[in-house]
Amino acid sequence: MNDRVAEIFDNATGDIALGDLDAAVEKYRECVALDPEFFDGWHALGMALMKSGHHVEAVEAGLRAVRLRPQDQLAWSSLSLFHVRNNQIPEAEAAGAKARILSWGGKIKTDFDSPADTTSP
Repeated sequence: MNDRVAEIFDNATGDIALGDLDAAVEKYRECVALDPEFFDGWHALGMALMKSGHHVEAVEAGLRAVRLRPQDQLAWSSLSLFHVRNNQIPEAEAAGAKARILSWGGKIKTDFDSPADTTSP
């Protein structure tokens, strides 16, 4: 992450603290546009989108986050929540199961190209 992305991310986090979700979403979008591999940016974008009622977009951001860090428990837990808010209960349960496996110290196998894996990006 370069200094510019870090600065934008910090400003977005400040917007969250002030309750300005729209400004935060805009800044988090800018972060991931500048650095598409920025996990924290995708995760924060997903959370801000979910809180602002943009559930489909939150799921999309969450899927990008788990693709970047497939062994991250928080990413899968958040994705599960995004799916719940988007009324995608089977997908939420699948993502939640992956988060639980990781919480137990396990590893999960991801096949992001498999049509059977409904939590895949």
